[in-house]
Amino acid sequence: MGQKIEISSSVTIGDVAVFDTDRTLGGQDGERFRSVDEAEAGTTYPAAVAKALLTADDGVKSVYINSNVVSVERAGGWDDAALDQAGTLIRDFFSFYDE
Repeated sequence: MGQKIEISSSVTIGDVAVFDTDRTLGGQDGERFRSVDEAEAGTTYPAAVAKALLTADDGVKSVYINSNVVSVERAGGWDDAALDQAGTLIRDFFSFYDE
């Protein structure tokens, strides 16, 4: 249960993938996380999203969340599988169990 987050668009620019979502995940100041430890030390939704992304893919170097935009830097760029995995993690962030 839990409402899925819609990703209205995603684009890759070099090693960075930018996901534009249908809801605000963080504040206007933005939050950046460069390691699982940094994300685990946080208490915000952006910290939890960053932890999921950093844990799932060893290639992820940093996650920056500003309002409804999630920017993910990945060493070596993005292939379709990595992009799909990151998008799925973001989309299903609020899903607690399958219907």
